[in-house]
Parts: sequence; C-alpha cells; structure tokens
Amino acid sequence: MSSAASEGHTAPNGSVGRSSRAAGAGIEPAGDSEDLVLYQLVDGIAVITFNRADRLNALTRPMRLRLLELLAKAGDSPDVRVVVLTGAGRAFCAGADRDYLTTIDAAAIRALPSQSDVPLDIALRINKPVIAAINGAVAGIGFVYALMADIRFAAEDAKFTTAFAKLGLVAEGGLSWLLPRAVGTARALDLLYSARAFNGIEAKEMGLVQWTAPADEVLDAAMAYARALAENSAYSLSQMRKQIYRDWNRDWDEAYASMQAMVTESVEQPDFIRAMNERRDRMTTE
Repeated sequence: MSSAASEGHTAPNGSVGRSSRAAGAGIEPAGDSEDLVLYQLVDGIAVITFNRADRLNALTRPMRLRLLELLAKAGDSPDVRVVVLTGAGRAFCAGADRDYLTTIDAAAIRALPSQSDVPLDIALRINKPVIAAINGAVAGIGFVYALMADIRFAAEDAKFTTAFAKLGLVAEGGLSWLLPRAVGTARALDLLYSARAFNGIEAKEMGLVQWTAPADEVLDAAMAYARALAENSAYSLSQMRKQIYRDWNRDWDEAYASMQAMVTESVEQPDFIRAMNERRDRMTTE
C-alpha cells in the first residue's frame, strides 16, 4: 500500500451525516486522534488542521477517520460557511504514515469503506466551499486531499509529489479523476509517471494552486479569502459547488436544463428575497 489509501470518487451529490468511527487494521498512533486532527470554528470558517508536525502530519488510520468525521461535521453544521484544511508545522500532509503502511494488504484496502459511516470522498460531497492552505510538504494521500479542495493556496517553497510511481502503486484516492481536471491530461500523467518533486511556484504555474505566498503567510491568506466567501450567500455557494462538479460530465442541454430548474428554485429562497429587499431599501433612501 502507499502514501494514500485506495478509494473511488464521484462528483458530490449532497451532504451526508456525521460518522461513527469503526475498528480496523493498522498501528495506532501515540496520543488521541482528536489531538492529531484539530477542529476550530472561526468567523463561520471550520479550520481543520493535521496536527502531527513531528511526523510531517503523516496520516494514520485513526487520523484519517477523524478527518472524515470532521469534514462531515463541518458539512452538516449550519454555523459553518467555508472549510479550510491545513497542516501544523512544516508540512500540509506528507502522505500516509510509513509504519501504518507496513500493515496494509489487500484485505485492509477492501475493508476501508466499512471503517467509517462517512464516505471516503466526503471532502467532495459536502456542499460548502473547501479551501486548502498548503503550508508545506504534500504527498500521496495528502496530495489527494489537497486536490479535493475547490481552491488551493500554497507556500512558495512547499514540496509537492504524487509519490505513487516510486512505490509501485496506481494513482490512488481518486487522483486519476482529480488531477487531469486541475492541470490537463498530459501534465497529470507527467506528475504521476515521474513522481517528481516540484514547488508551490511551479504548482501555480501549472494551475494546480491558485495563489502562493511565503509559508508563514499561507494560512492568513486562505483565511482572508474564506472570510470574503463567508459574506456571500450560503445557499449560492452550496448550489454552485453542486453545479460545477455535477455538470462537468454533462452535455450542454442537460446542464442548461438543470440550471434553469435551479434558478427557478433560487428566486424563492430567503437569501435572494433578502438581497432584493435590501436593494430596494437602498434605492428608496438614495
């Protein structure tokens, strides 16, 4: 097995409930998994932090289950408008823990979906914007979770690698679906075939990330962007996320028909009615 756990991905189709963690194979980390993946609500933003800095935030099985649980929690919470995923210390997430990987076999891979009530691709399924603040090294399954975000900020010197070809593995975690959509087929194959390392600046040049900053400013930049998004309609944000992922594989007629139905619904929503009332009030006072 690899620095990422095998799983399939589809476009998001709505939020799901919170998870209950189940037992499974693998070496347990020292410490409580609640301390190894942190959750903080700030100004309507759920900040989820990989917190195993001494191991470059390498994921263990309990950490991954905790991450799924927290993403589902953020997706379900009416207090959360935007999700920001980041890492403590010098790394975002350097892939799966090496000790954990030594315990993985085919049976363990097949058992992964049964270890949590939350889908393994929950990051794509919640109907809220997800932003990755890539503060440092990102590889394997960490690379996958970064790609599941809608918008990515990265440290200029952050080290990226897909890693899988160095380990005799396939493009795991749905990366064969995610990566070509971010950078195109040829570049995706380059990054997968070569498993070469590249930095945040090159990642921005190829369109993998949208903004770069010095490492100590990445989270602040992502949070400023998240706060700006949180001021917009939560209904609009959720529906737009659905549209983009759902319409990717639709033809024009199907996507357009879906849009018309959604617009009809949107004009009856409280956010639209409130916005129109506020606009009318401004016009009468000018």
